Amino acid sequence: MSSAKEKVESMLRKLPNDCTVEDIQYHLYVLGKVRQGLQVADTEGVLQQAEVEGLLNKWLIE
Repeated sequence: MSSAKEKVESMLRKLPNDCTVEDIQYHLYVLGKVRQGLQVADTEGVLQQAEVEGLLNKWLIE
């Protein structure tokens, strides 16, 4: 498994040379949120498409 430093270095290599510190912070934030979401999905499970559509139908106005 890669260390956190190796993962950040890999991400930095993929970003353009003219990216800003804010761009880097944003990418780190998004990666953290994706990892957090995957962890929640592993521990709590996920909803099927039909379940999500049913929940959204309560809130969406057509």
